[in-house]
Amino acid sequence: MQPHRLVGNARFFMRKIFVSGVSLRFHQDIERIAGLFYPKVKVTQQRQEADGWVAFHVDASERIRVGVTLTDPAQDQTWFGDDEQEAKATAQDQNRLLKRAVHRALLKVLEKATGVRQPWGILTGVRPTKLLHKLFLDGLSAEKAREVLVGDYRLLPDKVDLLQEIVQRQTAVLPDLYQLDRGVSLYIGIPFCPTKCAYCTFPAYAIRGRNGAVDEFLAGLHEEIAAVGAWLERNQVPVTTIYFGGGTPTSITTAELEGLFRRLQVSIPGYDQVRELTVEAGRPDTLDEEKLDLLRRWQVDRISINPQSFEENTLKLIGRHHTVKETLEKYELARSMGLHNINMDLIIGLPGEGLDTFRQSLRTMEELRPQSLTVHTLSFKRGSHMTRNPEKYKTAGREEITEMVNEARRWTQRMGYIPYYLYRQKNILGNQENVGYAFPGEESLYNIMIMEERQTIIGLGCGAVSKVMPPGTGKVQRLPNPKEPLAYIDTYQQNIRKKLAILDEAWSTRRVEPT
Repeated sequence: MQPHRLVGNARFFMRKIFVSGVSLRFHQDIERIAGLFYPKVKVTQQRQEADGWVAFHVDASERIRVGVTLTDPAQDQTWFGDDEQEAKATAQDQNRLLKRAVHRALLKVLEKATGVRQPWGILTGVRPTKLLHKLFLDGLSAEKAREVLVGDYRLLPDKVDLLQEIVQRQTAVLPDLYQLDRGVSLYIGIPFCPTKCAYCTFPAYAIRGRNGAVDEFLAGLHEEIAAVGAWLERNQVPVTTIYFGGGTPTSITTAELEGLFRRLQVSIPGYDQVRELTVEAGRPDTLDEEKLDLLRRWQVDRISINPQSFEENTLKLIGRHHTVKETLEKYELARSMGLHNINMDLIIGLPGEGLDTFRQSLRTMEELRPQSLTVHTLSFKRGSHMTRNPEKYKTAGREEITEMVNEARRWTQRMGYIPYYLYRQKNILGNQENVGYAFPGEESLYNIMIMEERQTIIGLGCGAVSKVMPPGTGKVQRLPNPKEPLAYIDTYQQNIRKKLAILDEAWSTRRVEPT
């Protein structure tokens, strides 16, 4: 782990912490909160091998009171924090509130020790917008929900502003968002790319030299689409959106991609009524006039052409293998051919890039004015080449990352983009977030539903994860397809059977209503 990536007091960096005063069931949560400040920190049962000691003092007799001390034994320095919470009658509520109080007390003491204020407070999950949706569904006003997010979860006010703007936009774009659980959306995973990017852990395999695997994979995918289409027909389940992801779906040939469109057309009931069809064309080096014409003819609603950066050296370093000129040319070609809803991605914190570089990228975006812009903050994902070789990739510090995130927010507001979805990742620089912005009316419906988990997503193809949500329950069951093409080819038939069985069970108790 490189020093420029560390958060906290340079004299006191914890790799192992010894915890006392709370049950073992809290230890995983303690690791998550401490990990916001000290990457890869672990709880140890051996006091003598710990870099820091955390002692909790809990009193839950009348009110829930939690005190915590953090000790740096090497420097003989100690910090204190505390939290207090009104007790509840039921044991379940009591445990939930105690857990939250432990989190807040620990966060407070770590903020004192490091001088770092965490923008998302005690939240460590992927989907903070789901929490705000729940508060609204529970009947809270916007003002009361803000109090809960700032007080109970310790979010900074600007993050609450962002969440509220996103949720407001989502419910405007999809007024029936909370009633969509009787339908499904389809995700189609194409696992091939021209090359694999250094930061990527998606199922993405260099397509060169894999012709046999591509043919066999596509044969299995056709069979999977047909089987799921038959299930949808039998159960009269509508499809809301279809999303091609990967990998890079446009890595396959024009004929192969058209074959998938034809398969969907004949297999998916109500195909012509699907609200949105998206194809990620994220790598400009996979696009040409023939392929763009195909996307136009099949009335694809939305595509992505993702620069990630407008710096040639950065693109080479992260393994993109296309030029800035190629990105700009393919974008203009797509626009000229009638593909007008185009998303572009930028990544904050790519190696060697700082605030000045990011501002230059935004100036280029100002000239392009794509219909939507997704601003990612770089995440050091487990298993990526970048994470395995951190010495090669020098990234900006926490304060500069935060300023870049704020600059993106100011710029999008000035340009008329509205934030409409958000998600977070582990090991994301500055403990920040990824935000999708769009001009009004150009939002990706699929992105809203996959992030808010308001509908079953049936995953088809390599690395595709089905998220099955029985109507009316809000409960999600994950079922992943194999990530590697050969593993998919070997197992797709048995995975189809398993998937249909889970879908049958999920829809077995659905009350059939007249259409």
